[in-house]
Amino acid sequence: MKFSFVTIHVNHLEESIRFYEDILGLKVLRRFEAGPGREIAFMGGEGAELELIGDAHDSEVNVNEKISLGFEIASVEECIKTLQKKGVPVFSGPFQPNPKTRFFFIQDPDGVMLEFIEQN
Repeated sequence: MKFSFVTIHVNHLEESIRFYEDILGLKVLRRFEAGPGREIAFMGGEGAELELIGDAHDSEVNVNEKISLGFEIASVEECIKTLQKKGVPVFSGPFQPNPKTRFFFIQDPDGVMLEFIEQN
């Protein structure tokens, strides 16, 4: 079995696509209508895909702050600098739970927690 994708329901699909493209460098792999008022975009880079669902019938997306998406990075410092240049603030961290692991969090436009982790 192989992990394939994770789904996030978003308030504004275009805004979320721009964020994941411009900030994280993911690309739209496929995009399609999935019924009246519902559009789906699959995004990816390396590894698993991210499915974004925009639904005009949902008044507001509820986010669980206990769930995060994790991205491996080479350097916490460099990643923070890059994100800050793009206007994305660090939500929490950086943290170093042991000598080989460092990480921090940002939020996407809907408040989904994104974790960036450096492991040496």
